[in-house]
Amino acid sequence: MRILSRVILILLTIATGATFLYSAYTKILPIQPFEYTMVEYMHLPWLLAAIAARFFVGLEAALGGLMVLHFFGSRKWVLKVSFLLLVIFSIYLIGLWATAGNDLNCGCFGDAIWMSPSTSLIKNAVLLAIIALIMRFHRGFSYKWVNVTALSLFIATIVLPFILFAIQAGEPSWLRTGKYQMDFNPLYHPEADADTSAITVPYPATPALDLTKGKHIIAFLSPSCPHCRIAARKMHLMSKNDPAIPFFIVFGGTRSSLTDFWKESEAQDIPYMRLAKDPFLTYTGGVFPHIIWINNGMVEAKSTYNTMNQDEIEKWLKQ
Repeated sequence: MRILSRVILILLTIATGATFLYSAYTKILPIQPFEYTMVEYMHLPWLLAAIAARFFVGLEAALGGLMVLHFFGSRKWVLKVSFLLLVIFSIYLIGLWATAGNDLNCGCFGDAIWMSPSTSLIKNAVLLAIIALIMRFHRGFSYKWVNVTALSLFIATIVLPFILFAIQAGEPSWLRTGKYQMDFNPLYHPEADADTSAITVPYPATPALDLTKGKHIIAFLSPSCPHCRIAARKMHLMSKNDPAIPFFIVFGGTRSSLTDFWKESEAQDIPYMRLAKDPFLTYTGGVFPHIIWINNGMVEAKSTYNTMNQDEIEKWLKQ
């Protein structure tokens, strides 16, 4: 009976650690949606959200890995920190449920597993019970330097996401000497596209505003591109924080549905148009998302969705 109890405790410890590891893994490829969740629901500044996302990914991975290895450290601090982390996550989930409702993905397993706040709270309650059981009855792996080993692995794993997913500078690539006039003709005078017959609902075929005057940030996106959806999600959150930011989206192709794109990005609030495949590829060179900063028809800067920074945009608009 004692052997069976020990085997069960070992399996429970490995399963709990694996859950922590999987939770960390689902948040890193890519890591930006996890950042955006913190911006949207925790109202963190963009830079702080980027730091916090990498810290929590590293923390989950560190605790999960140490549990799988049965390195509990002195006085089982690994289990105690894991327990505390789940309590903190649970408090956050209760707040999220109260303020945003239960019909949303809490992001506990990234986009890999859709999980509402209530479901995640049940998951956390089960994990808390298991960890309490392990703390009470399981010793873990013990040798002279186990605490030093556990602490070293813990720190190294927390630092690792900051190295693998380095936070990029928030400045766009300014075209100091290479500013150029953008050719708006394909946008305002699109050629006839045979694919338009496949669209069952009306859609913008030309911009509804004058992009040749004033400042605009134009994003050329493909509806099927995952990185484009991340870019649109970021644009939506920035626009939500500051509706004055003049974003505009140009989608490549006219046949694809935008239903899934809108569902994932929630960027319906941003003006957009559809553009035939050939002129779209001429603008982007086949690389997208392609994001350009326009000032009275002149391309002044380019940015990626990583370097698209709200503070920099607002500073540029005031110049």
